[in-house]
Amino acid sequence: MLRPITQALICALGLSITTLVQAQDPITIKFAHVVAEHTPKGQGALLFKKLAEERLPGKVVVQVYPNSSLFGDGKEMEALLLGDVQLIAPSLAKFEHYSKGIQIFDLPFLFDDMAAVDRFQKGPGGQKLLRSMEDKNITGLAYWHNGLKQLSANKPLRVPADARGLKFRVQASAVLEEQFKAVRANPRKMSFAEVYQGLQTGVVNGAENPYSNIFSQKMHEVQKYITETNHGLLDYMVITNTKFWTGLPADVRTELEKILGEVTVSVNQQADALNQGDKQRILEAKTTEIITLTPEQRAEWRTAMQPVWKKFEPEIGADLIKAAQEANQAP
Repeated sequence: MLRPITQALICALGLSITTLVQAQDPITIKFAHVVAEHTPKGQGALLFKKLAEERLPGKVVVQVYPNSSLFGDGKEMEALLLGDVQLIAPSLAKFEHYSKGIQIFDLPFLFDDMAAVDRFQKGPGGQKLLRSMEDKNITGLAYWHNGLKQLSANKPLRVPADARGLKFRVQASAVLEEQFKAVRANPRKMSFAEVYQGLQTGVVNGAENPYSNIFSQKMHEVQKYITETNHGLLDYMVITNTKFWTGLPADVRTELEKILGEVTVSVNQQADALNQGDKQRILEAKTTEIITLTPEQRAEWRTAMQPVWKKFEPEIGADLIKAAQEANQAP
């Protein structure tokens, strides 16, 4: 019969071993998103997984869930806040209830090109917006590009009057709703996973997306026309649960931040190439006509939609809008 002191030592040893095993369990990071793996965001998530598991072997395991396979875009934010997923990358249009300033990215015809977007996001205004939701347990880690948006429909859209009365799918964004109302179209909120079917069945007549989204979701098969407007931005913010992120071991968090920085460069470099490639694939499919606007036609669209800026200026801030406009000027 074991003496009490011997039993106590065995129990203590058992607890120590259990604690050691538990301490060595890898940290599981679930990265969920709603687009195809072929897209810039899909590729970025896979690259993050690869680099994190290579550089933090045994410490971190990353599970990637593409195409709304874990949570749809209506549920992913709630899942993040509940701790059911650790990384998501919603489009910037999803943040209006958490930070009014982020609505700046939905303003139509604000940025001339992606170089201007880069300058703004890397500047003080853009970096401040990454940190603007920490009081709500959301930490922004990076901006990932998808690209500038084009309008698609089953009728040619050359001037704003052509959009009148059409039903356009929009994300849950007050700015994007007002954008379409400005041209007397009818915005309809719809989750991304439902867009193809919505266009196919006529629940909506048109949408706005970068070429990579149009091609990867096969929207060009159910839309006869795409007008190259480059009127708005569809970018993402990679975010995490603040409590989860600050609770990581310092060395792990530092390495993950470094990896995210590298992945961001890669995603943003490939986004333009992927969009141009998918534009070419759409042309080759010959299911859709791509309309190129004249400078005068594009100016007409810009004039029609620009009142949206003034409407949301009190919420976004005049200084932030001014900073975004100044980013259009190359240094």
